[in-house]
Amino acid sequence: MSDPDSDDIYREALILAELAATEAAEFIQSHSGAVAVDLIHEKGLNDIVSFVDEGAQDIIVGLIRRAYPDHHILAEEGFDPAELEPRHREGYSWIVDPLDGTTNFMHGVPQYGISIALMLNGKAMMGLVYDVCRGESFSAIRGAGARFGDASCRVSRTSLLANSLIATGFPYKQFDYLDAYTECIRRFWQESRGVRRPGAASLDLAWVACGRFEGFFEQGLMPWDVAAGALIVEEAGGRYSDFSDSDGAHLGSEIVASNGLIHDEMIERLIPLRTRDAK
Repeated sequence: MSDPDSDDIYREALILAELAATEAAEFIQSHSGAVAVDLIHEKGLNDIVSFVDEGAQDIIVGLIRRAYPDHHILAEEGFDPAELEPRHREGYSWIVDPLDGTTNFMHGVPQYGISIALMLNGKAMMGLVYDVCRGESFSAIRGAGARFGDASCRVSRTSLLANSLIATGFPYKQFDYLDAYTECIRRFWQESRGVRRPGAASLDLAWVACGRFEGFFEQGLMPWDVAAGALIVEEAGGRYSDFSDSDGAHLGSEIVASNGLIHDEMIERLIPLRTRDAK
């Protein structure tokens, strides 16, 4: 293997991630619109999975294991709950979401993606988000900038929330913070150009990175939802944190990402959720 201090391993890892995402996307699309209801099961409330998620994960994980047999892998399907905080893990660790936006996929809504990240000692070093339906690829290597396909990728230069388009994810598993969340949504509705809920957090983050959205926030996510996308936002010149503007929170439990210019305004509108968590 390459010297861990060089970028070579991350370039090699990105090439592998692109190959894995392409193969997994072909498998996913080959089953689009063809998954019978009785082949879908719930992992939890409104949290569904099918053989498509599991098959896509097998493709991605299989390629990673063959190339990097000594690396740890945290993937969404069949994960060990004890390993949900990858920031505490030493060495190389891959974070994989084989199909982000499963509900969209099952209903034929063309907004779902694949997220693959490589971390070293708990820090994201390489990230790839692949839009399955559009064939768009967003990637980053720490310190080397972000890419949208073969071109460089930068956040928007919009400096005011009033001129910004914001993405979010509605609560679908936990509803005990619904009132506080609704208050935050009301603030963004009234004080931004609009709010969208596409349904795939990894793509929401990628779209912040390329300037389609100025900001994104959501609560109740998992590491595989955000590990790659957050790095891509950062390398595209943006910023991410938790709702209290700290970058030390559990990876994915809550996230606000932005072009950096409207970050403080977003944090201010999220006060109701911070107040709720403090109770």
